[in-house]
Formats: sequence, structure tokens, C-alpha cells
Amino acid sequence: MTQIEKNKVVSIHYTGTLEDGTVFDSSEGKEPLEFIFGVGQIIPGLEEGIDGLKVGEKKKIENISPDKAYGPKLEEAMQEVPKSQLPEDLDVQVGMQLAAQGPQGPIPVVIAEIKEESVVVDFNHPLAGKTLTFEVEVIALRDADQSELDHGHVHGEDGHHPEH
Repeated sequence: MTQIEKNKVVSIHYTGTLEDGTVFDSSEGKEPLEFIFGVGQIIPGLEEGIDGLKVGEKKKIENISPDKAYGPKLEEAMQEVPKSQLPEDLDVQVGMQLAAQGPQGPIPVVIAEIKEESVVVDFNHPLAGKTLTFEVEVIALRDADQSELDHGHVHGEDGHHPEH
């Protein structure tokens, strides 16, 4: 019976919740999450929690600390941005999510504070500093093929990654 181990392609259904029970992400009603195990594609706490599971097994992995998830909330990730740099017609509100342009494309940022001439923008990952719980069910397992291992990610059914 095959179990989850390094270089296996793992498909899981999952629901991720915060300490207060709020669901922040789920594969419910979507395709399962597919990734190569052991190459750092998912957060370490989830990877450690599913190590050795077999197809059909379910597990609840609780109290994944920020250092094994999305890291601590960093003060230096809070940046003040002049209002003049924001779109004029934007009705800025605290907690509003915007997309800032990063080197690899858009980054979700949150308005943390509004001042007279500027806004304080939080560039932390939305889940930084949070303790997470995941409920997972292992849907499928297979060996990663050599090209997947070379590229470090799973390829689609036809062997091509959708982004290539």
C-alpha cells in the first residue's frame, strides 16, 4: 500500500481553518490540491502532518504555528503609501484588500490604517502570524515522473503544466 513520502504526487481535499473556526481556504467543490511531497510546495506544518498517510485516509492537523505556516507578522511589511499613488476614485477603507504590483505579479495587500495624506498598507501574507488547522483527505498518490521532479511541480494530465 503506497503512502505519502518524498517525491510522491499527492492529491488531497482540504479545509483550512483559523483558531476561531473561520474557513480561510478549502478545496470543497473544486479539484483536489495536487503537489509533489517533500519539495517545499506546501507549508511545512501541513507537509509534516500528512507524512505517511495512505489514499482514503483523513486527518485533522491542528495548531500549525506561524513558523511552520506563513511566518510571523512582520512590522517592516507595513508600509506607508501616499494617497496620491492610489487610484483617485478609490473609496479607501481599513481592511480593504488591494493588489499591489510585485516583481512576480500582483500581491494581495490590506489597508491597515488611513492617515491624512497617506495610507498604511500591510504587505504581510494574509495568514502571517496565524495558527492554522487543516482537515485533509488523501484522494490519490502516484510517483512523480522525472520531468515533474526536474521542474519541481506537477504537470497536467497530458504531461504539460498549464502555465507552459
